[in-house]
Amino acid sequence: MDRRKFIKSSAIAASGSLILPPKLVKGFNKSFSGSNMIEPSSRPNLNRWKDDEINVAWIGHATVLINFFGKYILTDPVFFEAVGVYIEGYILGPRRASLPALMLEDIPKPDIVLLSHAHMDHMDYKTLKALTEKYPGELDCIVAYNTKDVVEDLKWKSLQEVDWDERISLNGINFKGIETQHFGWRYPGEKDRSGEHMKDGRSYNGFIMERYGKKVLFGGDTTFTDKFKKHKDENVDIAIMPIGAYKPWRKYHCTPEEALVMAEYHIGAKYFIPIHTKTFDSGEMIYEPLEWLARSSKNYEMKVGLWDIGETFTLKG
Repeated sequence: MDRRKFIKSSAIAASGSLILPPKLVKGFNKSFSGSNMIEPSSRPNLNRWKDDEINVAWIGHATVLINFFGKYILTDPVFFEAVGVYIEGYILGPRRASLPALMLEDIPKPDIVLLSHAHMDHMDYKTLKALTEKYPGELDCIVAYNTKDVVEDLKWKSLQEVDWDERISLNGINFKGIETQHFGWRYPGEKDRSGEHMKDGRSYNGFIMERYGKKVLFGGDTTFTDKFKKHKDENVDIAIMPIGAYKPWRKYHCTPEEALVMAEYHIGAKYFIPIHTKTFDSGEMIYEPLEWLARSSKNYEMKVGLWDIGETFTLKG
């Protein structure tokens, strides 16, 4: 592939998962020096977390730190200034609009890294490389079917693919892969389960996690679908659901209203945690999804556990 075609393909890949205009961003650092990004309204106080409870902290985008009765799960970690394709010291992709609630160096060692799909705003290679270099051979990782090749060169303790409706147990936590309504390719031209490549295409997952009788659903990325209905008998306690990036690609991203419908009526969750908004510049105004959620949530019995990046929801055991 010549240079022009490579850059064009990279631009499509970099913006594909969010459908944002890609930008060239140079340099990445721990302090985000000189940034004009939105500061989190609060930050998780990890010293208050206890092993006999569930703590769910929204770090930004689809990155959530979960204390599941003493076991730490980190979902779709993204901690740098932009996501996308690295080209000669630059990154081609969307830039953050909001700072993460915790910097990478402040994150406690996760017992499990949970990756929903291979899109660059969910499976950020630079973040995952930094994590595995900090804890070489110490982190277990769970990914969707046919996506582990993206990160298998990193220094994991274990790396497992979980398919839809497949169950595994790891570190005292039971996991079940669930089907969402999204798409899976990381680069244009890759085979994708949203097409006709069910056996050899890249997949995209949600996950249901269970420990000590409590269940948490991580929705990853999805548009409105009835695929969650088959899991209503799981009796989910907490549903972590995406609510943003529905403009302009409604085909692949749900609105806040639709996320509420799926969480309450399709899944039967007791508590709702919003993600996938207010982190990268998207088609909608940056505060729009959370404001929509605040208006619509009044019509549901399910309780919203947190309202902004940096906040923590706690469920006692």
